[in-house]
Amino acid sequence: MTSKRTLRLIVDPVAIDSPASMASLSQAANLLRRGGTVAFPTETVYGLGANALDKAAVEAIFEAKQRPSWDPLIVHVANQDQLQMVAIDIPPNGRLLMEAFWPGPLTLLLPKTPRVPPIVTAGRPRVGVRMPRHPVARRLIELAGVPIAGPSANSFGRTSPTRATFVLEDLDGRIDAVVDSGEATLGLESTVVDVCAQPPVLYRPGMITFEQVRALCPSLVTYDGGSAPQASPGLDLKHYSPRARLILLETAGRDNLLPLAAQLQATGETVGVMLPNAIPREMSYLVYPWGDLEDQETLARRLFAGLRELDAAGATVIVCPLPEDKGLGVAIRDRLFRAAR
Repeated sequence: MTSKRTLRLIVDPVAIDSPASMASLSQAANLLRRGGTVAFPTETVYGLGANALDKAAVEAIFEAKQRPSWDPLIVHVANQDQLQMVAIDIPPNGRLLMEAFWPGPLTLLLPKTPRVPPIVTAGRPRVGVRMPRHPVARRLIELAGVPIAGPSANSFGRTSPTRATFVLEDLDGRIDAVVDSGEATLGLESTVVDVCAQPPVLYRPGMITFEQVRALCPSLVTYDGGSAPQASPGLDLKHYSPRARLILLETAGRDNLLPLAAQLQATGETVGVMLPNAIPREMSYLVYPWGDLEDQETLARRLFAGLRELDAAGATVIVCPLPEDKGLGVAIRDRLFRAAR
């Protein structure tokens, strides 16, 4: 694709109404209305936005990310009017989950309206929709006046970006602008639930846990594979990947982390370590201080940044312990297993 100048538009998330922030947001919204591509912060990760009702604009997302057409996009809305532009006949379970978790990191698969181009949904009759909680995302979508298709703002298959600088590592010169509002606060992509299916299906684990959704939808089940084209983003087996090779250690093997790192270093590897708090930092490896393995919110928030920072530092292999398979640990493990394939 032809290289373009990517604007970096600064917005202060605690002073959105300031003249400087509003000037940036107005410029970004104008680009979106004109069919441009704008990366923007959400509470989960940075998304790459375009007018979801404009086929050519959505095609530009796929071109910039080098994303295959079988991988559907999530549409972001700011209010009920925009929801009605993209979804119809919303099931009762959908309304129930919206009331509980919107705005927030939950994407619902809903029957799409004819206004949504087939490219958004990979030709499927259901569209993934979410209402983000991040104040900058909400204001941008409101100002644009249209629903915004917004997959993660990275090259396809790469680690999702939680900072504007990470967006530019992948997409500088390929998109029109990035709205820089600092670091994403949650760090993992949204949970995806199909509320049209009976029973409802959780396709992608995320910041809203299986247990939280099941409390409202007791018949909820998890996706067990199959379905082409993809029903939801983030289901391809290799995804979220750093450039370095990623080696994962189960709970029982955490004591082997440093011996394994030493073995890898002895073979000539440049070793990066996603280091838990409990392990001493005095070592000759590249280290990213990940946090307490019991503090899953911190692990989630820092996961993608850690993989990207170790990549940038030159690691050829990254050793990472796995959190327990419960709560947010389910989503963290999902991302790590896909990244390590």
